[in-house]
Amino acid sequence: MSRDTHEEPVFPSATVVFIRDGEVGLEALLVQRSKAVKHMGGMWVFPGGKVDDSDYPLDRDAYGAAVNAVIREAHEEAGLSISSEQLVYLSHWTTPEGAPKRFSTWFFLAILESGQEVEVDGGEISNYRWVQPSLALAEAADDSEDLQLMPPTYVSLVDIADCQDCRQARGAMGERQAVVYAPRVAVGGEGTCFLYEGDAGYISTDAAAQGSRHRTVVSDGKLRYIRQGCEGLSER
Repeated sequence: MSRDTHEEPVFPSATVVFIRDGEVGLEALLVQRSKAVKHMGGMWVFPGGKVDDSDYPLDRDAYGAAVNAVIREAHEEAGLSISSEQLVYLSHWTTPEGAPKRFSTWFFLAILESGQEVEVDGGEISNYRWVQPSLALAEAADDSEDLQLMPPTYVSLVDIADCQDCRQARGAMGERQAVVYAPRVAVGGEGTCFLYEGDAGYISTDAAAQGSRHRTVVSDGKLRYIRQGCEGLSER
């Protein structure tokens, strides 16, 4: 009897966290996926999408393809123009094994140049809003609000939530090394835990392991990001 060695595909993709200086402080752009879309329908995300074959440069460099893809997707989904010089490499996320659809996603940060207005495509993307990161996180924790976020979106908002303006956010994210997230899933007393490298339970997938914490906990549909005792990362 032959053994099935088929592995689920992991699709390369890219997304961009647009920021601007609003009247009351830093704001980030969130777009809502149409509820008619099968994958993450109704969720609030950042503009982005899969890397197309045409996005690859001649040397087939994966990072270069992600940059090209996010420039293209920002225009297609939100009607916004950006250049590679505006992008700050923020993080890289790989969907956990066992998920119905898996992605390998580059996250970038970009300051929106003045004079541009968001225009969603009306198909895959149905709505948009500029929102203070701290307010978005508060709404995501409130049962009376309809703001659904995936862990990568949530964590990215946490990263910039303490920044007062675009200059501070770009400086803070540009000075640190991009964080690589390859989550492992564990179920503990807190709820479902997405464990990241640096968490004491990451290798064993033991959510109760004693030591450092670097994880997103999902309980009753609500998210909480925790990082404590992780070298090179500030406490959360």
